[in-house]
Amino acid sequence: MDVEALDDVGRVPHGGATDPGVIDFSANTNPETPPGVTAVYDSALSASARYPADDYAAFRAAAADYVGCAPAEVIPTSGAMAGMRLLFAVALDDGDSAVVPEPSFGEYAREIRLQGGRPVPAAHDAILDVDPTDHALVVVCTPNNPTGELADRDDLLEFAVRCRAAGTTLFVDEAFLDFTPQRSLAGEPGVVVARSLTKVFGLPGLRAGFLVATGTLRDRLDRGRLPWGLSTPAAAVGTHCLRRTGFVERTRERVAVERARVRDRLEARWEVYPSDAPFLLFDTGDDDPDAVLAAARERGIVLRDARSFPRLDDHLRTAIRRPRENDRLLDALGV
Repeated sequence: MDVEALDDVGRVPHGGATDPGVIDFSANTNPETPPGVTAVYDSALSASARYPADDYAAFRAAAADYVGCAPAEVIPTSGAMAGMRLLFAVALDDGDSAVVPEPSFGEYAREIRLQGGRPVPAAHDAILDVDPTDHALVVVCTPNNPTGELADRDDLLEFAVRCRAAGTTLFVDEAFLDFTPQRSLAGEPGVVVARSLTKVFGLPGLRAGFLVATGTLRDRLDRGRLPWGLSTPAAAVGTHCLRRTGFVERTRERVAVERARVRDRLEARWEVYPSDAPFLLFDTGDDDPDAVLAAARERGIVLRDARSFPRLDDHLRTAIRRPRENDRLLDALGV
């Protein structure tokens, strides 16, 4: 990590409300968790007096089955953020350039700077048109946060070929891919995939996730990861969740139905971006976004102020939650 960069790089704003008296539509996490999580956690907690086995064999096997790769290609991490930092530390040297989408997750640029790299912004919907030749790394978020669009898998594979030819690492953040039927790029040579248990399994505080990589890069990531990087409860609950494919399918169906319903209502008043994710980005147009945020808050609803993302003005983002909660959102917004 570039120590001097710490003096110049601030924190990135995120969604998430701590007030228990509101419904949090600012964070894009599933309001439901798979059945059995509490029992698995309690059992694993009792085993936490010992260090976990650092090979994380059960977690790796479950993750590999989930995304369709070999268990050895799975790198366990304490959340996708930890995986991102590990990758950038391994893949970037001081002064290296890395292409990042805008608007998108703000931590990409921050973490690249912390490793001494130079983030190069590109429009989120043109990221696959970038020439990777002069860059050490390219970041793709699919579906993109906060806009919500899913990159075509064939286009991603073609771009991966170009990145390999250029000797450029392609980092694909699939944090929201669980909400779509599209297959992961996990196991594709030259591509590093990041997955999180935060979003679809509704466990942001658990801090469990993983990277998938192949070849020499996989070896470097596995050597570079922290020992015991997943707590015993996180590894056990993560393994349990990754095997709950029925839960994921039911969640995907619920989100698709509710996203379409909420979108139809929001479009009666505002411009809404197409989305394949568990959230919708909308432009408040002639309405003051601060007034919209305040009016929603008065009704116990917290939205994400998307103006903190680059290239966005007068934009807000709302998560898609359970039907009765979405009804309260729509009533609070008067749509």
